[in-house]
Amino acid sequence: MYATSINPIDWKLRAGYLKQMLDWTFPIILGWDVAGKIVEVGSEVKNFKVGDEVFARPDTTAEGTYAEFTTVDENLLAKKPSNLTFEEAASIPLAGLTAWQCLVDNTKVKPGDKVLIHAGAGGVGSLAIQIAKHLGAYVATTASEKNEAYVKELGADEFINYRIQKFEEELSDYDVVIDTMGGDILNKSFQVLKHGGRLVTIAGQPDPALAEKQQVTASSYWLTPNGEQLGEIGELLEKEILKPQVGNVFDFSAEALQKAHELSETHHAQGKIVIKVK
Repeated sequence: MYATSINPIDWKLRAGYLKQMLDWTFPIILGWDVAGKIVEVGSEVKNFKVGDEVFARPDTTAEGTYAEFTTVDENLLAKKPSNLTFEEAASIPLAGLTAWQCLVDNTKVKPGDKVLIHAGAGGVGSLAIQIAKHLGAYVATTASEKNEAYVKELGADEFINYRIQKFEEELSDYDVVIDTMGGDILNKSFQVLKHGGRLVTIAGQPDPALAEKQQVTASSYWLTPNGEQLGEIGELLEKEILKPQVGNVFDFSAEALQKAHELSETHHAQGKIVIKVK
């Protein structure tokens, strides 16, 4: 392991919020992003060899990636884009695959679609804006005023300052909403969709009554680790169509990881929080 990154699942699991989904016996090793070099391969591994630089979102197990070594199944691995540092590569897998699967597989965004991405300055949001633009969408996003220039640089066409503007009053007739916040924001998101629109949330369960009232499709999404898709994202990173968004890098120590978790829990970190292991 050369680097890993922090995702909300890390501290939510640590704090016990995900007990019903992942009922593990503590202590566990957190972390589900990998960037590093292969030191050993299994006897049936065909596409990777010792010394390869790789990145991955491994399976969700109780033996995560806040570690000096980790194991990953071959089908979940991808070659690290050569133009990325290990820290940049570690920022991509979980957030990148989440954004990709929400936009490409789940809501099937196509050119000309109007897409609202909540929290565009965050880990998933900052990659989702870029992927949605790559797919040809018109993108609106919510963020605070200090991140206005940042999200516009990522490609956002319309910026909503959530501190002083109500997105549900500013936007209408949207095809797709990508919700990363849950709660009240998720519920209000139904109001901006046109009939037949699509909503996907990674932070809760959409209300079926609201979906029916607005005549939209709404679902909750949990990513599926996928090395092939990560390879496709890697190609976009190689071509600089997508750019990694590393906001903060912390050392690999108990104290630094605690600080990294505290930053993630504020919901105000720009881009991704990365841990440099080696």
